[in-house]
Amino acid sequence: MKVTPTDRPGSDRPAGPEPGGAVPPPGVRLAKRRGVELSLLVGAVFIAVLGYCATGLGKTGAAPPDALRYGAGLGVLAVLAHFAVRFRAPYADPLLLPIAVLLNGIGLVLIYRLDLETPEDQAAFTQLTWSTLGVALFIAVVVLLRDHRVLQRYAYLSCAAALVLMAIPIFFPAVNGAKIWIRVAGFSFQPGEFAKILLAVFFAAYLAANRHALAYTGRTFLLKGLQLPTGRVLGPIVAIWLLSVGVLILERDLGTSLLFFGLFVIMLYVATGRTGWIAVGLLLAAVGAYAVGSFEPHVHSRVADWLNPFASIEAGQGPGQLAQSLFAFAAGGILGTGLGLGHSILIGFAAKSDFILATAGEELGLTGLTALFLLYALFVARGYRAGLALRDPFGRLLAIGLASIVALQVFVIAGGVMGLIPLTGMAMPFLAQGGSSVVTNWIIVALLIRVSDSARSPRPVTAETGEVATVRVRELADVNPAQRKPSKREAPKP
Repeated sequence: MKVTPTDRPGSDRPAGPEPGGAVPPPGVRLAKRRGVELSLLVGAVFIAVLGYCATGLGKTGAAPPDALRYGAGLGVLAVLAHFAVRFRAPYADPLLLPIAVLLNGIGLVLIYRLDLETPEDQAAFTQLTWSTLGVALFIAVVVLLRDHRVLQRYAYLSCAAALVLMAIPIFFPAVNGAKIWIRVAGFSFQPGEFAKILLAVFFAAYLAANRHALAYTGRTFLLKGLQLPTGRVLGPIVAIWLLSVGVLILERDLGTSLLFFGLFVIMLYVATGRTGWIAVGLLLAAVGAYAVGSFEPHVHSRVADWLNPFASIEAGQGPGQLAQSLFAFAAGGILGTGLGLGHSILIGFAAKSDFILATAGEELGLTGLTALFLLYALFVARGYRAGLALRDPFGRLLAIGLASIVALQVFVIAGGVMGLIPLTGMAMPFLAQGGSSVVTNWIIVALLIRVSDSARSPRPVTAETGEVATVRVRELADVNPAQRKPSKREAPKP
């Protein structure tokens, strides 16, 4: 009896009879887990509202009168984002959106807490407005972008747009010593935040197309296993390094420079599996940072503060920003002073932006700070997992690149405010005040949602399409010919 092949999602083999005439079992369909996502969103909104109320109780002895309105606003944003994912990306990772909502909610709580100390400078409502815009763009990306591979067609356009966005702030006045802002008619934004997504798209497309040339050419250098490619292939990483140093010199922005270069090195290592790239990247980054830190006054001052954060105290000028940040972390202890009961506002003008983590460390303590870092780690890990589950190299590199952007920002910012590395002017993802940052982070979440949906979606396989054989050929094509074991049908060469 002839068996008609049918599409069966989730199966890794074509439909049809098993050897011997047995009908194969039905394919395994992955759970969508949208109910889990909704439950976690409810918990995230509840935690944020609870923190909002605790801030008012700690500072004034009464819950804020607009607590219900705040909770309703955040809840509506979360539900709208959830429905967009439910209907347009039903197989997406169920943890990405709740983590983003929770971090965004905690950021609003911390900014509101600092607003209580600065009645003349209120930023919480503005941050909520930017968060609303970010969620709107999140919904637009999830609804309109049906396949992440479409972005690969616009690789060079993305690169050109990123370079333009990076160069525009050079022609505007410096803000707090760095030229990274554009201010027009009272409106300001940081174009470098959007450039990092465009560069991630370009890097993913370029490396996906040239991964074999980068991995299998060159010669061994110095140590065994440290194989560097030829000069023609090495050109792109040198160009990116020079561009990174150029941005640092012209805009006096150490953080953006390290972020762009670190992103490229990480994606290059993932694309090729060559540890030599990491060695070259670290060497070039160290040389560039040392040279600019020695001759650029703004960067040099930050390096000096890092080496001796208490120098201003010893000179009788009082503690600087970094010293006040370290005092805040020390005052927090294990459990913190409680929301609304800290003194991190003494840090100064950057308490709501660059040093927002100091407020969390003081009022939530080491316990709350660890919880925040675990949330970031879980978010990055789920992004990596989505990338590793994909078959196409572009999607894999894009997901890992976007997750690495968040990881690099958290490391650079947390290390700076804790005195581990020189301080850089970057915003903590979702937590810090900054419209450009929160909007960009929501776009990153949307792209990871789209990628994870593609990774977990069941793929129909039929006997006529030969998809299994095609995928197998592609997988073998990604393997180094020198490492691939010959099949039984291949005769060994003499």
